[in-house]
Amino acid sequence: MKDSILEVLKKSDKALSVHEIEDILGLSTVDELKNLLKDLNDLEDNLSVYRTNKNNYMLFNNSHLKIGKLIGNKKGYGFVDIEGDEDVFISASNMNGAIHGDRVIVEIISKKGLDLEGRIVKIVDRKFKQMVGEFYYSNGIPKIKLDEQKLNIDIVIDKNKTLGAMDGHKVLIKIREKLHGNCYKAEVMKILGHKNDPGVDILSIVNKYGINDTFSDEVMEEVDKLPNEVSEEEMVGRRDLRNACIFTIDGDDTKDIDDAISIDILDNTNYKLGVHIADVSYYVKENSKIDEEAYDRGTSVYLADRVIPMLPHKLSNGICSLNPGVDRLAVTCEMEINHKGEVVSYDIYESVIRSKKQMTYKCVNKILEENIVPEGYEPFVDSLNKMLELSKILRAYKTKRGCIDFNIEEAKIVVNDKGEAIDVVLRNRGVGEKMIEDFMIAANETVASCVYFMDLPFVYRVHGEPNEEKINNFLKFISILGYKVNGNIKEITPKEMQKLLGQLSEKKEFSILSRLLLRSMQKAVYDKNNIGHFGIASKCYTHFTSPIRRYPDTTVHRLLRTYLFKHKIDNDTIDYWNNKLPFLTEHSSNKERDSIECEREVDDMKKAEYMEKHIGEEYDGMISSIMSFGIFVELPNSVEGLIKIDDLTDDTYTFDEATFSLRGKKNKRGYRLGDNIRIKVKAANKEAKTVDFVIADNNIPKN
Repeated sequence: MKDSILEVLKKSDKALSVHEIEDILGLSTVDELKNLLKDLNDLEDNLSVYRTNKNNYMLFNNSHLKIGKLIGNKKGYGFVDIEGDEDVFISASNMNGAIHGDRVIVEIISKKGLDLEGRIVKIVDRKFKQMVGEFYYSNGIPKIKLDEQKLNIDIVIDKNKTLGAMDGHKVLIKIREKLHGNCYKAEVMKILGHKNDPGVDILSIVNKYGINDTFSDEVMEEVDKLPNEVSEEEMVGRRDLRNACIFTIDGDDTKDIDDAISIDILDNTNYKLGVHIADVSYYVKENSKIDEEAYDRGTSVYLADRVIPMLPHKLSNGICSLNPGVDRLAVTCEMEINHKGEVVSYDIYESVIRSKKQMTYKCVNKILEENIVPEGYEPFVDSLNKMLELSKILRAYKTKRGCIDFNIEEAKIVVNDKGEAIDVVLRNRGVGEKMIEDFMIAANETVASCVYFMDLPFVYRVHGEPNEEKINNFLKFISILGYKVNGNIKEITPKEMQKLLGQLSEKKEFSILSRLLLRSMQKAVYDKNNIGHFGIASKCYTHFTSPIRRYPDTTVHRLLRTYLFKHKIDNDTIDYWNNKLPFLTEHSSNKERDSIECEREVDDMKKAEYMEKHIGEEYDGMISSIMSFGIFVELPNSVEGLIKIDDLTDDTYTFDEATFSLRGKKNKRGYRLGDNIRIKVKAANKEAKTVDFVIADNNIPKN
């Protein structure tokens, strides 16, 4: 009935009452009315329809409301971040009980130029159902100082629910009730450890995002029953590739190896590329305790000093990991690729492999970039050279169709055995890393296209077209800064975005500009409906290659087994997945977002911790952003700090909104995006995750 309801509301130019919908659908019985009300509630819960104050219904997309994530401020106000649209300012009086991180529905109440102001009308989902903070007693009353400084609330702990926590303990709490105003009563759910204990800093952030760092006894009981090695019986019906030259390439410290590769040259000179992926779904049965836990986690989380895996180690590092010299079950995507980079034929099948070597990017790059062959790699040089040839062909093909490479460098936090940050370095992305990326993209596209043309329910990795207004605002912004872009963007296509990046690539501040452009684009998500992937200019894309660490990939494998290997494409099967996938894809996208935010917060904290040891030191940096309150400067190692406007003591500076610059009233000196600047580290605060700079002596700009 839900589709019929949506169709009725789609055709209506006004909000309809329950009785009006009932009449249009021709419903007459009590049971039909009950089902109508239930379906309306379901559609309201998943934000397909909106119920007005008069209890009438309309399509949510046709309403005057928007949905987004609230970014709070400790002063009480906030902004609602709306995907593909402008942020909406929310005053403290219009919060309606929402706090930082909540998913909310907002009503626009005023618009001044591009600035929107709104009021929150409904909280869709609480971000922080559980919170983390430091336990302390105040006048004998147990309280919590929350880690999340943007949460403008006071927490009092029930005296009978402290779990014996003491001053200085980091604890996980659950809010029980609202007392008054912004004051809430809570109970301690778990003591994480003392705030000064090694590793508790990261553990606090992990728990704040609701990420489990341990597995339940029920899950581990199932894990214990799994085999440690592949039996002969399990190989029956699979293609035996154990004698093929198959190997893996990963980082130095990788333990969960879920992809292996092989290459051959066919008689017609085309390449036969094999991408062999760990058959996780064979061991992780649908609706098992392991599967439920993997679904809940959604993804593995990679942090400075640890990995929180989606699957227990017996699976992720053991029977599922494609370790060298042992038999492993796999799903193989075998592709014939011509010299244009086109996949002209393919075969997807169940296999058993035995990896011949566990290679590292470092060693592979030595071979392909420096022609230096490390010991033990000699038998594989020919295969690696063929792979490099194919990688160049695939990359040229992707570039020709418009694939966008933002080439944004990522930082790696180096920690000691106590978990303390001792260095921040940029990750090297060599030809080996790019080659594996090219092969994985080819496999993901091939698998997605296979199922798409079968017209069956599936999990796609989609990336929508950028919002035209946001792109134009970016172009306006860089033109104000003096960056000239040849020609006009007549149509927002991957090719046009690629061309734009190409024009900016010669600028010294390219990394900053490319990040600004990236922020103006939509985020990639998982979806049942295929709209293509804008960023890589792909009509059809999925995630197939990492089932050990991403739940959508595990689901893709499960669907391949259902459709291709078991040939189950009956109506019941199709209906089952049609109903299940919308919830699965949304959940997976949300868990991915949480893990990214968690990883970013840990990095910010560890960067601040690292800079605490460098107070007073000077560095060369580049201005990455300018606000009315100061200047953000990025160092070559990616550490970003703020020069507060109050610390610009040589003059009185004002923020020029038109040019996004600061200019002195007396001397007319100015600061703008991309300027090179020498700074001194003034302060760093690990808890607040902030770094403060000042202008180094004798480094006043001469404009």
